[in-house]
Amino acid sequence: MKTCPESCTNQVTNVWFRSTGGAMDASFVRPEPALSVVKRDLLRITGPGDRNSAAAPPALLDYCAVPTRSVTMTMKPKSTLAAELLAEFLGTFVLILFGTGVVAMVVLFPSTNPGETIHGGYTNITLGWGLAVTMGIYIAGKISGAHLNPAITLALAVFRGFPWRKVIPYSIAQTVGALAAAALVYWNYLPAFHQVDPQLDHTAGIFTTFPAFPAVLQAGFLDQLIGTALLVLLVFAVTDEFNMPPGAKFAPLMIGLIVVAIGMSFGGMHGYAINPARDFGPRLFTVFAGFRNNGLTDGPRVWWVPVVAPLLGGLIGAAIYDFGIRRCLKPSQ
Repeated sequence: MKTCPESCTNQVTNVWFRSTGGAMDASFVRPEPALSVVKRDLLRITGPGDRNSAAAPPALLDYCAVPTRSVTMTMKPKSTLAAELLAEFLGTFVLILFGTGVVAMVVLFPSTNPGETIHGGYTNITLGWGLAVTMGIYIAGKISGAHLNPAITLALAVFRGFPWRKVIPYSIAQTVGALAAAALVYWNYLPAFHQVDPQLDHTAGIFTTFPAFPAVLQAGFLDQLIGTALLVLLVFAVTDEFNMPPGAKFAPLMIGLIVVAIGMSFGGMHGYAINPARDFGPRLFTVFAGFRNNGLTDGPRVWWVPVVAPLLGGLIGAAIYDFGIRRCLKPSQ
């Protein structure tokens, strides 16, 4: 007869499973007068004859059931398309809430002293937009990947296997989220709008972007192309597992800093939208709210520049990274 561990008594211990916060573990919880083998690949039966046999022993004292390994089962809820779209909506909503909010602070509350920087001026705008992107990613990242930008979604579909059937739904959710955020910012600052621009004829730029040189639209187009190419190029670099990724905790911060850098370096020619949803959603709101010179239904029709150029720029940036850098990093299969 085999000698059982001291923890074994004259009765064979029954194995029970209990749920512990999404994981399953096996533990001995109480003695029972009969041997119970719950899962044969988790137990080792020690005793005469075949150790792997589950046949009833001639005498209970001749056998002892002891665990050979623990079981860990990660229970991760499966995201549905509806959950992903909600995450994209809320992530973009927060992004635009902070982004247009900081522009409203600078434009609607001017200084009374000529030449004085207004509430941090353009520096505040670039920092505000960068932090806005970071916060949006933290909200949506775990569920949808936090694209928050149709240019990112399109680039992921072309170069990373993102499902094409989700591209349009993601883009719509992002655009609607941006529109809703613009509406909330307008509501919050409504008294300031009435004081600074009662006719709503020169403040649509709080919500959307316009070219610095309206007669030279190709200049703004090139600016958006370069800016978005840089954005996607660097996002792909930061999130590439074969490169030097900062990890899930710090990637949102790094991407926010990328947006700050692009704004500081390429923000003057067309307001550095670098995101079709960020521009077109709030522009739609300005139409609904009755803003003049909105670039869509009134004034120069410039709305297409920050929509088309970022989509093309994102593809260019992704192609540069994959064909220039990633192919040298990815180990051969």
